[in-house]
Amino acid sequence: MPNSRLSMRKIKDVLRLHFDRDLSARQIGLSLKISHNTASEYLRRAQAANLSWPLPPSLSDSELENLLFPSLPPSSVKRPEPNWADVHIERKRRSVTLLLLWEEYKAQHPDGLQYSCFCARYRAFVGKLKPSMRQVHVAGEKAFIDYAGQTIPIQDPFSGEVREAQIFVAVLGA
Repeated sequence: MPNSRLSMRKIKDVLRLHFDRDLSARQIGLSLKISHNTASEYLRRAQAANLSWPLPPSLSDSELENLLFPSLPPSSVKRPEPNWADVHIERKRRSVTLLLLWEEYKAQHPDGLQYSCFCARYRAFVGKLKPSMRQVHVAGEKAFIDYAGQTIPIQDPFSGEVREAQIFVAVLGA
């Protein structure tokens, strides 16, 4: 998750210390108690916007923000959106993962969403769904055990006999 932006006052301090005091990004970072990478990024943005110090008195904070953080034009490429309701239903089937669903989507739409975007949009869709049940459990008070439904082959090392083992999952509620 990206960090939030600094206040305009701190951004102006970064510019002032760089242009007036001729400090490096590392020194600015130490002085303002911010990362030197953050200071470097703001200086890079100021250079791209052709800003110098002192800033023009007519330049407001919102105008400065627009110069440092120009809005990106909307992408002209329209990628096909999957039907998220179908993806959500498919996801409930056994052994179906988001990666598998994305690979199927990508086979149908080679110019479609990349995996990270696919997952983010799916999580956004799921976040809009109404939760069906909420339970509050005191940590360690209850153990929940369930049969996973799948089996795994186990081979006896002495006889070589292969038997199917049942899988049970146990979780402590918290």
